[in-house]
Amino acid sequence: MNARTTRFLALPIALLSLAASAAGDASPHSVGTPLCPARSTLRSCSAAAAEDGQGRGGCPPRQIADAASRESPRRSNQIPSRSERDELSNDDLDRVLKVTRPTTDFSKAEQFEAMSGGATTTIASIDEKVFSQLLANLPFEAEQNFKLGKALFEKLWVSSPSSTQASDGLGPLYNARACASCHPRDGRGRPPEGAVADATSMFYRLARPPRDAAERQMIAAHEVLNFPDPVYGAQMQDSAVPGLAAEGRIVITYEEVPVTLSGGEPVTLRKPHYAVADLGYGAMDPETTLSPRVAPAMIGLGLVEAIHEADILANADPDDRNGDGISGRAALVRDRQSGAVTLGRFGWKAQSPTVLQQAADAFAIDIGISTPGLDLSHGDCTAAQAACLRLPTGVQPRLGPVEAPDPVLGLVTFYSVSLAVPARRKASFPETLKGKRLFYEAGCPACHTPKYVTRRDAAHTEVAFQLIWPYSDFLLHDMGEGLADGQPVGIANGREWRTPPLWGIGLTRTVSGHTFLLHDGRARNFAEAVLWHGGEAEMARNAFAAMSGDDRKALLTFLESL
Repeated sequence: MNARTTRFLALPIALLSLAASAAGDASPHSVGTPLCPARSTLRSCSAAAAEDGQGRGGCPPRQIADAASRESPRRSNQIPSRSERDELSNDDLDRVLKVTRPTTDFSKAEQFEAMSGGATTTIASIDEKVFSQLLANLPFEAEQNFKLGKALFEKLWVSSPSSTQASDGLGPLYNARACASCHPRDGRGRPPEGAVADATSMFYRLARPPRDAAERQMIAAHEVLNFPDPVYGAQMQDSAVPGLAAEGRIVITYEEVPVTLSGGEPVTLRKPHYAVADLGYGAMDPETTLSPRVAPAMIGLGLVEAIHEADILANADPDDRNGDGISGRAALVRDRQSGAVTLGRFGWKAQSPTVLQQAADAFAIDIGISTPGLDLSHGDCTAAQAACLRLPTGVQPRLGPVEAPDPVLGLVTFYSVSLAVPARRKASFPETLKGKRLFYEAGCPACHTPKYVTRRDAAHTEVAFQLIWPYSDFLLHDMGEGLADGQPVGIANGREWRTPPLWGIGLTRTVSGHTFLLHDGRARNFAEAVLWHGGEAEMARNAFAAMSGDDRKALLTFLESL
């Protein structure tokens, strides 16, 4: 182990010792053990799910094959061709196509449905720590890296120079001092609310449109996603190291919008208006747009990365050739590591192709820490912020050219891809199944694609060939003027957002202590979130609004179970 590694592992190892003491002698495999034994039959798995009372009926992935033989044909526009999943044998591909067909039977839970993350699903106790569990099938020898990554995810960075050389390099401008500050307990962020009005887990992305043909060509060639504000950069940082002015402060005002649902039920939506106060470096460019975003939950990222591109692209219909009113566009972005144009699938605009790149971006822009994935030791400081650029960084020549050298980014990425999705609750209950049927009848699965089988050749063997239930197509959709931020990101225009996965969404209050939903947290509950859907999702929104009160309640019960 060299000096560079020792520097960054010293603190995590100390934290590991504390964690081990707190954990007592619990077996590392006591969490997430499949409920069904390896040799159990499908019948016994279903029975286990029913008897469990929580709707949790998990079975090893090899039983997918048996379940597949009992399914009906999948919709033609969702079937990837055999050549597109060339990592599968013909037999495997047949099994995958059958098991991922949309269900037409809502009389009972589908087999393995309660295990949202397949064999990786955690069945840990439902409490505020349930999003912080490791993959249930993660081998014992990998747990050390998971815990090291967790310690680095929670690490508080400090400004330079500092006697704490393992933790310096913060900012100089920043939004948070740790990854965990934006993703508390690995859950969702929130807009500033109430007397405290903490804006740590929400920020503004800043961008202006291209100004000439050359800049438009840069976007078309995927060389850039958009153009930052010339003074404030790509993101507004509301914090700064001592002696430096922060860039500004988020200001949100809400306008009450009354809505009346079928049966006369009144609902009030709150329409946000965004502004910046206390600008520290003069005016923004008049064409700069503010895109408010809260930090999403961290669960299931490794599984999302393991979905084959063909299975996502198969649902894209940019010209709406099937005439269902749903287009869905694949976000194509430049992978900084390979240099290739590839599928974006992470972030609110699907702007990142991999978890590693997403993590490197967050280190650099949110915290101001440079890594081998993105070498920005002054974070998001611009040439117009000379005082920021004059401040020292945490780069130490003996450790390399960045503030957080290997293995920091790799360990945080490993932690991020190894966070498990919790098992469903009450998936087999009659009210949940009724809500599921209504979810399908309203057309929600057109974007919230229920299930996939991950690639067999996934980089992490634990997430390979798993039947998973994220309820997302990971494509860009026009969500209407109500949710528009007016800010293009790559090929995504100012009205388009990536369909977010829904797994774990029913646990938002348990984990994060609130129920704020959508990209900016404007929705205070599921009903408001559905009613904000417009554009391609307006038909589904209207179907929800036209339901009877009992039906709407059942659909919301289904969402709570995810």
